[in-house]
Amino acid sequence: MRSLTLTFCVTAAAAAMVLPASAAPADPESDSRKAPGSVSVTPSRVSPGGEVELRVDVCGKGRSARGNSEAFVSEAHFAPADGRGLVAEARIRSDAAPDDYEIWVTCKDGHGRATGTVTVLRHSHPSPVAPVRAGGGGTATLAADRAATASGERNGPGTEHALIGLSLGAVAAVAVALRSARRRRSALD
Repeated sequence: MRSLTLTFCVTAAAAAMVLPASAAPADPESDSRKAPGSVSVTPSRVSPGGEVELRVDVCGKGRSARGNSEAFVSEAHFAPADGRGLVAEARIRSDAAPDDYEIWVTCKDGHGRATGTVTVLRHSHPSPVAPVRAGGGGTATLAADRAATASGERNGPGTEHALIGLSLGAVAAVAVALRSARRRRSALD
């Protein structure tokens, strides 16, 4: 029984090597995904929320094309540009994870296709460590204080501190008034 199984496997392997590749069944879906052209992406590395320019020249005399990617906010619509193919702009999703994303472009007539890649970088928000005190009479500090107040952060004494300060001021005023009254009495005596 084992020799029959072994013979069958060897025969199947030999037949696979002997048959020409054209005799293998074609996958129509894989043929539609082949891309004779490429998409030029500028810049090729971008942060989430950024914009890229896309260029293709596979549409021949075609006047438009559509492009898509998982990284894009919406579909890119190509239009003629300077007689050198088609151009489009696309915005990268603000929630796109850092990765390489494939771009697919299909000409309007359906005959031309192209692919490309865009690299989404890690999202970085450049922010100063402290407000810059340059010009405007300190308006950068005021703007930072206003922003902190709007976001619910406390940036200084609150109501309870103001009440404590007023109470201490009142006690000090009463103490000064009493001492002045004593001095006047002692000077009259």
